[in-house]
Amino acid sequence: MNLLIVGAGAAGLMAAGAALESGHAVTLLEHSGLPGKKILVTGKGRCNLTNNCSEETFLQNVRTNPRFLYSALYAFPPARAIELFERLGVPLKTERGRRVFPVSDRAEDVRAALLRYAAGARFEAGSARELLLESGRCAGVRTKEGRTFLADAVLVATGGVSYPGTGSTGDGYKLAKQAGHTVVPPVPSLCSLVSPDPACKKMMGLSLRNVTLTLYRDAKPVYSELGEMLFTHFGISGPLALSASSYIKDMEKHTWSAGIDLKPALSGEQLYQRITNDFALLANKSAQGALAKLLPASMQPVMVERWGVDPATHANQITKEQKQALVRLIKRWEVPIARRGDLAHAVITAGGVSVKQVDPRTMQSKLCPGLFFAGEVLDLDAYTGGYNLQIAWCTAQAAARAL
Repeated sequence: MNLLIVGAGAAGLMAAGAALESGHAVTLLEHSGLPGKKILVTGKGRCNLTNNCSEETFLQNVRTNPRFLYSALYAFPPARAIELFERLGVPLKTERGRRVFPVSDRAEDVRAALLRYAAGARFEAGSARELLLESGRCAGVRTKEGRTFLADAVLVATGGVSYPGTGSTGDGYKLAKQAGHTVVPPVPSLCSLVSPDPACKKMMGLSLRNVTLTLYRDAKPVYSELGEMLFTHFGISGPLALSASSYIKDMEKHTWSAGIDLKPALSGEQLYQRITNDFALLANKSAQGALAKLLPASMQPVMVERWGVDPATHANQITKEQKQALVRLIKRWEVPIARRGDLAHAVITAGGVSVKQVDPRTMQSKLCPGLFFAGEVLDLDAYTGGYNLQIAWCTAQAAARAL
């Protein structure tokens, strides 16, 4: 069978390799000029390519339409993905949260492995403008450059609209609509969080490790995790902020904030004793200088300002009540959240081609025979931790098997 894949990203390359292994002829149509470009920016350049968990645990971490993934995931679970990439020459390791990375910590190694997997495909440069529909069946595509590609089956694997510089420009949604598909409006998921708090800008560039971020909706916790985060000129970012963002819904109906425990390994009592000991050692230091062993340098003046203690106060003059207030600030540094970051900088797009019109076993359109979908173009998204790339792998494999 002659398969045309529109989009040579994670899902497109995976589908190409799987189809080639089954003896099909494959053409990959890619408009960005660099196949697998978005893979290079995943996992901060390290590529968290899957999550080393059971199928049941995996589905619990799928945010949108998890039931749709049941067949595809059980047929190609994380264990199969790990096995495949190691067979393709990428040694893997599992880190905190069961996140799977290449031992080399190089996303380029994952991209190179997929290119080897898809090496027998014919790569063509071009942007698909419209589907070629004959008697209700998809028979190919016509490009914006005026070229025509005929095929027995067409797989749309164009991604969403996040990181448009990597080639995700939403073209797949237009193709789907042409075939009569409903497209759930795309919104950012796994994105930075925008805060009106000027303290964030004052600490811009400060990266925190081993802190706990708790997301609050109307003062009630809805998510909490230990990990890394980053203060930016507009708010907060980093893995914890990205994870928290996917829990935010109906932004305008609720008040949202993040509470950051800067010393999660210490109880309030232990932290109070630590502060007391530090202040005794640094008795003649100013309030800010007394925080030298406790907090990063760029956070010290911001903490003193919020603490409300006169910066000229010596450490040995700070009262018990002031130390208790400092404990409360360190255990819950508040960051009000105004909105999520924009689509252009979101790691993942929520929304896409409605899965109600796609066969979950084959990824083939229920409306247009010969038309398939895989990856982020579908209305599927999950929390951070390698789940979203695994969605790309298993839906791509399902489509290839269906041929």
